[in-house]
Amino acid sequence: MHSDIIQKYNRPVPRYTSYPPANYFGVFSETDYLSMVDCSNEARQNQISFYLHIPFCRHLCHYCGCNSYPMGKPELVQAYVDALHREIDMVAPHIHRDRMISQIHYGGGSPTALPVRMIRELNEHLLSIAPTIERPEIAIECHPGYLSDDDWRQLTECGFTRYSLGIQDFNSEVLKTVNRRSSLLPVDDILQILRDSGATVNFDFIYGLPLQTAENFRQTIIEAARLRPDRLVTFSYAHLPRLFPRQQILDRVGLPSDSEKNRMYEVAAEVLKSAGYQPVGLDHFVLPTDELAVALSQGQLHRNFQGYCTRRTTAQVYAFGVTGISQLDDAYTQNGRDVREYIDLIGQGHLYTQRGYRLSAQEKLVREVIEALMCNYVLYWNDVADRLGVSVESLQEACQFDKTQFAEMAADGLLSFDDDHIEVHTDGRPFVRCVAAALDPLMRNTDKQFSKPI
Repeated sequence: MHSDIIQKYNRPVPRYTSYPPANYFGVFSETDYLSMVDCSNEARQNQISFYLHIPFCRHLCHYCGCNSYPMGKPELVQAYVDALHREIDMVAPHIHRDRMISQIHYGGGSPTALPVRMIRELNEHLLSIAPTIERPEIAIECHPGYLSDDDWRQLTECGFTRYSLGIQDFNSEVLKTVNRRSSLLPVDDILQILRDSGATVNFDFIYGLPLQTAENFRQTIIEAARLRPDRLVTFSYAHLPRLFPRQQILDRVGLPSDSEKNRMYEVAAEVLKSAGYQPVGLDHFVLPTDELAVALSQGQLHRNFQGYCTRRTTAQVYAFGVTGISQLDDAYTQNGRDVREYIDLIGQGHLYTQRGYRLSAQEKLVREVIEALMCNYVLYWNDVADRLGVSVESLQEACQFDKTQFAEMAADGLLSFDDDHIEVHTDGRPFVRCVAAALDPLMRNTDKQFSKPI
């Protein structure tokens, strides 16, 4: 891709894991949240997804932009897990038991920093709330740097159907620079243990870190493709040192240029496509037999805070733990971020809800339009309008659709469009967030801080 195009479009825009993005959330109370949970039982989307945030890490990686917390004393970890159980007990009575669980996701931090016993007990607690659909997705993010053979085998007894391995890079020098520990066991061995349990596996990588080049990242992706996980995810590193001070240390080492970072994305896509993987959405590559590939081909791909999912498993999300974001039909809510405050408040019988956002009818329309584009790289106005029972004109009015913005992107080769649809071309895919932003009325005048697409 020409450097002029990168320079022109590599501007800060939302990631659109939610609409509106989380930095638009305002003050929200415990009462507000429970009221929205009660209302969520009557929503059109009636399935249940649970998210648990485990903030603890054995070591903090310099690049991390998540809410993570040093492991600390075992007593603190136990108190946090006890608080999770209490929070679940406080929210569960508001969720109707005739609904079905389709997803459970453990994120962090490093969820596998917890003893496996605690993870098993949390899973059992969640699964007692309501019945599950056939083949629910129960997923956990894993840091392979600290898990022994026995740890992995115990995890396979907890009921997980998908494991996400945070490998980040196979280059040990890159990992050392960002304070990330390499896998304790050979990744081949881990893969075999997990597959023997019947689960699927995805590998997570980050590009744009210090010491990475297009060539050494190519070698990492070649090795990943050789191992043949079900999915690979290539995350673009978001450097926001003002928001995440721990990232400041990386400025001293130096980061790849935007053009070099884009080249990493391109070589990863080249390697994975030639190895038989299919691109899905912003950053996923999956085997053709994977559920996401099938969903994409059928126009049934969805996206939430946990990532891409299928229409079969998509659901309203109920989050537990610090910074957990619940994603309901009419609202988003978010817990506060301080671990000790969370433990204390839950212990007093109160939820830790601090922020949230109620969507207007217009914003719900924009949310559907942006999700369709972000998932499929193509937006058919009639399809979305028919699904929502509204007119194309009302959709375009909600998005403040302006053809002149799209004409410029079309002239630059990023997309094509007419009265019926917008289609993002292959060269435009790194900038699909910019295309989505052109459909977002909130971006007409904003002072919020976002990351760049590349």
